[in-house]
Amino acid sequence: MPDNPVVHRPHAVVIGAGAAGLFAAAALTEFADVTVVERDVLPEGPEPRRGVPQARHAHLVWSGGVRAFSELLPGLVGDVVCRGGRLVPIMGGMVSRAPNEVWFRRFLATHHRNLVCSRDLLDSVVRDHVLKNGRITLRQGAAVLALEGDARRVTGVRLQDGDGTGTGEHLLRADLVVDASGRGSRAAHWLAGLGLPRVTEREVDAGLTYATRLYRAPGTAADGDFPLINVQANPAKAPGQGGVILPVEGGRWIVTLGGTRGGEPTADADAFLPFALGLADPLIGELLRDAEPLGGVAVTRSTANRRRYYEKLRRWPDGFTVLGDAVAGYNPVYGHGLTVAAQGALAVRDVLRRTALTAPGTARALQKAAARPVAAAWDLAVGQDAFYPGAADTPPTAVERLLARYVDRAVATGARNPRAMGALLDVMSMERPATRLFSRDMLVPMLFGPRKPHLAGPPISEAERRAARP
Repeated sequence: MPDNPVVHRPHAVVIGAGAAGLFAAAALTEFADVTVVERDVLPEGPEPRRGVPQARHAHLVWSGGVRAFSELLPGLVGDVVCRGGRLVPIMGGMVSRAPNEVWFRRFLATHHRNLVCSRDLLDSVVRDHVLKNGRITLRQGAAVLALEGDARRVTGVRLQDGDGTGTGEHLLRADLVVDASGRGSRAAHWLAGLGLPRVTEREVDAGLTYATRLYRAPGTAADGDFPLINVQANPAKAPGQGGVILPVEGGRWIVTLGGTRGGEPTADADAFLPFALGLADPLIGELLRDAEPLGGVAVTRSTANRRRYYEKLRRWPDGFTVLGDAVAGYNPVYGHGLTVAAQGALAVRDVLRRTALTAPGTARALQKAAARPVAAAWDLAVGQDAFYPGAADTPPTAVERLLARYVDRAVATGARNPRAMGALLDVMSMERPATRLFSRDMLVPMLFGPRKPHLAGPPISEAERRAARP
């Protein structure tokens, strides 16, 4: 009687052990054995790592991302909450001012929730969930130097142990290589080296600088569900300045202030509170007066929206896909990067459930599928940032200006009507496409009311203000 044939699973290599890389690895284990190649040595717990400098700033995950996290890695969100994170109702658990300077009412009728915690905690829980999978091998302290293969098919990567400055090279073969190495990705250079055309790129840079300081939550603010405070910058009044207080685990506040060209915050600790008090609404500064700083100020200037249109290349090699920030990085103020990373991984999984990983044309299908959440986040970010002076080589078109005016009106309607707010949050949370803004839930209250008056100031209760006093 003949022996049963041995079925060899495909092998995938994922470049980068950040969120996008780990989500991709989790999705791929259904179809392949996976090797994750990471230049850094990852921390054991919720600690900073060199390759994610933006982790010091305020992060949140919109409900579209929460849903994608749960679908991709069941139990992940619950573990984050068990370790100190929170699911915060939008808008019930927030005090938020829109870019058009309208304060949102704290409606409780919508299902939307933000996952709120430090980035270090989130990354640690993601690593714990993904890397325990027996089909995943982590190769740390190794730099990818180049792709192996040609313009028709990528067959692996060339590695170098350490930081890429040594002499020893190794070939790691793969049926699929996924570049999830972030904003510093060299995929465009590698593809050009294989004889493929240069990818089209676009940048929209509002010139935003971030400054973040960690505080101990004052008074009894750490004892309950203190609201997230968000004062967004107004593109119509450059320089745009805003800030956020993000209450996170450990009784701490992550406070991030931002300003565009001509109004940037600095690393000067003595200037941090005055900057917050000088915002168009001083609420953040008022709440910080009695808060104890826990260290200095971290500053980041790399906040441009930058997109590479890989899905539009006329030729694309089998065996290669680019995901996450390696495709597009966004102004972090909009908080969509983590959601796109998870939704991109789900897009990969959905394609591979229909098409064999090694089949001709699969890699192109993966690239096109992953472009859909990228495009949604890109339109949300650029729709605001393109209006800052000097943000792009060309000014916004007439259509873009018309759409921006409509979005402003949608925001103003959502601020006063819970049905319209639900439609607005469906789009902002990346649960539904932008066409949702033209649904009956938005158009009826926009055109016919009833219209409550706009709030005259931030909807923070006196009890919440008292909680933030010593």
